[in-house]
Amino acid sequence: MKIGSHSIDPPLILAPMAGVTDKPFRRLCRAHGAGYAVSEMTTSDPRLWRSRKSRHRLDHAGESAPIGIQIAGADPVSLAEAARFNVGHGAQIIDINMGCPAKKVCNAWSGSALMRDEALVGRILDAVVAAVDVPVTLKIRTGWSTDNRNGVAVARIAQAAGITALAVHGRTRDQHYQGEAEYDTIAAIKQVVSIPVFANGDIDSPQKAAAVLRHTGADALMIGRAAQGRPWIFGEIAEYFATGRVPLPPSPQYVFEILLGHVQALYEFYGEQAGVRIARKHLSWYAAGRADAALFRQAVNAAETSAIQLAAIRNFFPIDAAA
Repeated sequence: MKIGSHSIDPPLILAPMAGVTDKPFRRLCRAHGAGYAVSEMTTSDPRLWRSRKSRHRLDHAGESAPIGIQIAGADPVSLAEAARFNVGHGAQIIDINMGCPAKKVCNAWSGSALMRDEALVGRILDAVVAAVDVPVTLKIRTGWSTDNRNGVAVARIAQAAGITALAVHGRTRDQHYQGEAEYDTIAAIKQVVSIPVFANGDIDSPQKAAAVLRHTGADALMIGRAAQGRPWIFGEIAEYFATGRVPLPPSPQYVFEILLGHVQALYEFYGEQAGVRIARKHLSWYAAGRADAALFRQAVNAAETSAIQLAAIRNFFPIDAAA
């Protein structure tokens, strides 16, 4: 499967998630089988491009190509300028966010709120595609609301505007992440466009991945929340597709080594203070479903230094006695 000239192999994509898909997490997921990873959402407001947060989001040193950057906003001119700015800082693919259901994003008429105004969708896509000479992709939901599943109409607009690939989350904006994702709309979109379509939503196991592919006919799968605390899910799905066998769950030692490397990468990337703070949510995800997870979360969340946080990790994973 290709996005423009870029081959995506395997066709398993890490979804852009604000506050999650930073460079350490993208590199980790790529190392464990993701064929492509999209950055967390970046703003189209130029006043914020020089902030510390934006500087971290513009850092792609050491990442595998293609480098995909997601932009968000509601003004065609600003989004076009944001696309040019990010291409100038290394983006090889620009992704436009029309899928985020967060209230603070939708209240600014960004994210999935844009799907309510199909004319504006067209103006935005035309402006961004014309602004850059790299592939432009789009992430949407199945519609604005359960009473207005206009994903098919938006998909047609996207293809006409020159969008190179389309990711579709199987919920409407008003559903947020509640209930179960539906894939009929994604299948319908796949039937009416010739550009690659990525199915997204509730793909949390190799078996579910195979079922979603069968149901939708999608060209690739995009995985978000299921990769939190489980970056090896991409490799598990790829192995299942290649062999038909469900991989054994990773050993506690393997999980420990992955999470230890992850938090150390966060300390290095953000600095100790911010790294310790950002590591807390990831550690909570790694511990989900394990014995004493609540006590572990309490300990790592209370830690103010990397040494204390690492000590809590090693206490929770006593298999590390030799490390």
